Formats: sequence, C-alpha cells, structure tokens
Amino acid sequence: MAGLRRLLAALAACALPVLVAPAALAGDAAKRTAPPAAGLSLELNALQPSDKGCRLTFVIANHLSGDIAKAAFEIALFDRTGVVDRLTVLDFRELPRGKTKVSRFDLPGADCSKISRVLVNSATECSGSGIEPSDCLTKLQTATRAEVEFGS
Repeated sequence: MAGLRRLLAALAACALPVLVAPAALAGDAAKRTAPPAAGLSLELNALQPSDKGCRLTFVIANHLSGDIAKAAFEIALFDRTGVVDRLTVLDFRELPRGKTKVSRFDLPGADCSKISRVLVNSATECSGSGIEPSDCLTKLQTATRAEVEFGS
C-alpha cells in the first residue's frame, strides 16, 4: 500500500508541471498581444562604427492617434566625461499609425566608442493627421539596447 501511495505521489508530481504550464503560457501570450501604450516609442538599437563615423540605428513605432507626416528630433551626444560633443537633427520622416520602422543615421566624424549618452533634446518637427506638435516629445517613450544611456 505504501508503495502504491509513493507511485501515485510521483505520478502526480510529474503531471503537475503539465497542468500548470498551459495556464502560464496563456499569461505569457496575453502579455505579448497586449496593445502598446499610446505614444511614440523610440529605441536606440545600436551604435556601430561606419566608414563615415558612427552609425546610430533606431527602432521607432507610432502608437499615437494618427499618422505622423514628419517627425524630427534634435539629439545631443555626450562624450565619456559628460560634455556635450554635438547637437544634430535626425529626420525620421513619415510614421504611419501603428507602424514600426528602423532608421539609420551616419554621424560624420563621430567616434562611437567615445559616446556615453544620447539625449533627445527636442522635437524639431511633429506634424500629421490628429497629431499635436507637442505629441512627439510629451508622448515619447525611450529605450536602449546599446551600451550607452538614452532618453529625453
């Protein structure tokens, strides 16, 4: 009888992960399919040396209420000592509502290894159907995958 109890306990222990796993997977699926928060997401995806200097790669997604006809941002690049090295404007052009796109910008003469921080200083252009000029900055959500600080 004791042997039967141990066998049933062992079988129950083996079956428990199978019974729990579908519920856990359903929760993960819900997280992946949840609608993104309203706003404009801008991810600094990579900094890579290029023939021209430093190439910045961004992933940008428009989750605002309408299409963006033009979006451009002034960014500041900081060196390793925290001093602003340069200000430049990056033009992301049009961004349809619900669209995610990748944009690359080569910064002539910039050395990627000396950049410690990238700051979105302002939105120099932000226009489109149902878009307020301030939306591109006030509803901006930033993230980074690069090994430098990035934000607004």
